[in-house]
Parts: sequence; C-alpha cells; structure tokens
Amino acid sequence: MSSEMVVKPAEGEVFDIELEEDFLRANREIAEKVRRRLEKSKVLAIDVMGSVGSGKTSLIESAVEKMKHRYRIAMIAGDVATTIDADRVEKHGVPTIQINTGKECHLDANLVDKALSRLALDDLDVLFIENVGNLICPGDFPIGAQRRVVVVSVTEGPYMVVKHPLIFQTADVIVINKIDLAAAMEVDPDMLAKDALKVNSKIKVIKASAKNGQGVDDFIKALELEV
Repeated sequence: MSSEMVVKPAEGEVFDIELEEDFLRANREIAEKVRRRLEKSKVLAIDVMGSVGSGKTSLIESAVEKMKHRYRIAMIAGDVATTIDADRVEKHGVPTIQINTGKECHLDANLVDKALSRLALDDLDVLFIENVGNLICPGDFPIGAQRRVVVVSVTEGPYMVVKHPLIFQTADVIVINKIDLAAAMEVDPDMLAKDALKVNSKIKVIKASAKNGQGVDDFIKALELEV
C-alpha cells in the first residue's frame, strides 16, 4: 500500500481522555509508590501482559507449580468481569486476589495498590500480576512491578509484535507461547523473536508451550529466579 493511502494523526492531534498526560503522570507516581512498597517487603512482582488466549494463566500456573516449594507466591488477577483465572491459580495452593476492571482494558497502579493491602506482603517472595487481556493499553500503564513480561502465542499470527511495538519496548521478557502449534499455524517463532529484538534489543526471548511445561524453566530463570 502506498504511503498516500495510510492516514496518520499529526503530532498533537490525537485526543483520548484516558491517556491525558496528567492521568498518566498520576499513574506513574502511584506505580513508584507500589514499587517502593514491594521492595520494602522484598517481594518480586511480575506484570504478565498479553492478549486474551495467549496463555498468560497457563504460564503462571506452570511457573507456580515449579516454584511454590522454593518461594512464597501470590497472584493478583486482572479481568474485566470474571474470577476464572484467579480460580485456576488458587487451585495450586497460592493466595489470589481478583481485580475486576469493568470496562477498563488494563490494570492501573491504583488498583494494584489497593489489592496489595489484602496481601500479607511480608510473608511473600514472588507476586504474579496477570494484567487484563490486551496488547495495547497495559503498555502505557506501569503498575510498580519490577519485571514486565509479554506473552504472545503463535495462534495469534505472525504480526503480533510488529503491530503492537509499544508494549515490547518496556518489557523485560517475551514468552512466545504454544510453539507446539507453530507448524500447524504456519508461524515461525524465530521471526517473532527477531521482531521483538528489533523493538527492544535487551528483551529476553523465551519459547514455550506453557500447557505442557516446555520452556517454563527458562522463563523462571529469565525472571532471575531459581527453579
């Protein structure tokens, strides 16, 4: 397609009340407060982002099962309306807190700060925070976690990274999930990895099939934790 056929906003032309700079600044300030709160209690928090169906919950479940005998773990689950993901992880014997955002497409630092008040932080080592299923909004809203992870699935197609570069720019780890289905989907995980590294040369790339445990050890090590 020629460049003349692509419509782009001029600088300063996008108006989105949710993304007003004052609101973003306030979120960043609360996120820093959350980070300090977590670090005071020596809790490592991991913000797990990705689309609905990418396998975020399966990844957390597999990691929890491998880590729970070594670390004291909890989970905060973000969802628009249900407790489905929190219920799944709770079955592994870790405390969970549900945040329902209603119509909001992401968690924000204020909601996470409130959820932390329901956890005994001094009795925890690791906190997984599963963000709302979305590859756009969470990228603009840090929540105070010391690690940011993006999960993409080969079932989402070959262009997930190039179409959503912002969320990968501030991520520490990308998990390319469901690689056991790569051939059937005709998606090359290595190309997704290359796309991610073009956006963020420091991002750690993990190829996984979370449901059967493949790559989960590598994911845990990428978080600088022990298996």
